[in-house]
Amino acid sequence: MPKPYSIDLRERVVGYVEADHSRRAAAAHFGASVSFVVILMRSYRKTEGLVPKTSGDRRHSKLDPHRAFLLGRVVEKDDITTPELAAELAAAAGVQVAPASISRWLIRNDYRFKKKLLASEQDRPDISNARQE
Repeated sequence: MPKPYSIDLRERVVGYVEADHSRRAAAAHFGASVSFVVILMRSYRKTEGLVPKTSGDRRHSKLDPHRAFLLGRVVEKDDITTPELAAELAAAAGVQVAPASISRWLIRNDYRFKKKLLASEQDRPDISNARQE
């Protein structure tokens, strides 16, 4: 991850643009990209600050606030599908989420559903007789 530009350079760029130079001219003068200067000026006009945004923060899922609902529904109905879970979440909380997102969220939260090693049909007498023949 590249390091952000220094506060000193940011102050000089803002001062240069505030002195009636164009953003492109400021980028060329300081050897920075035009997009950096444009985004810096937009941020400066909005917040009056020059501090760069933090980088590398963990993104938070929009499903995290609904953790109790999701895990409760999975425990309540263990064979619920992710499309059904997505539809119930949309009806209950108004949150539209793709079923794949719910699946990834469940896996990330250490909930994995494994099928049984033996199918329940294998214990039936007619099935075991047919297998032995």
